[in-house]
Amino acid sequence: MENLKSIIATFYSKCLTVNPETDVAVLMSQILDPGFQSKGSDEVKSREHLIGQIQFFWNLVPDLKWEVQEMVQDGNKVVVRSLVSGTPNGNFMGTPTNGTRSFKTMTIDIHTIENGQVVEVYHLEDWATAIRQLSAS
Repeated sequence: MENLKSIIATFYSKCLTVNPETDVAVLMSQILDPGFQSKGSDEVKSREHLIGQIQFFWNLVPDLKWEVQEMVQDGNKVVVRSLVSGTPNGNFMGTPTNGTRSFKTMTIDIHTIENGQVVEVYHLEDWATAIRQLSAS
């Protein structure tokens, strides 16, 4: 069985995490299949939509960091539990921020890989906790 964890580790360390040495659009286009789908609780995003969203987050949260806490592979699926943190400056999911408060919250993702590229991911991020941390007085 091929070890697919390195593909996913690169995705977290060089695409999701702000990395000035990375052209995020180019690298994500290499990692994600052209028909890629990101599936959340109520929406499906294409590769292009996700690339645009990540570029937006890189600008909004210049210290955005996704830290893999656990990674498990089963066949062509890789499950990741991670911590995402950052200090946004601007409108973060409807919450005004000014770069003085940070958040840290958990995410869980199930990536499916075919022919060396991610074809789909099911994801769950605890953004409610992040917003609560940013709004706390």
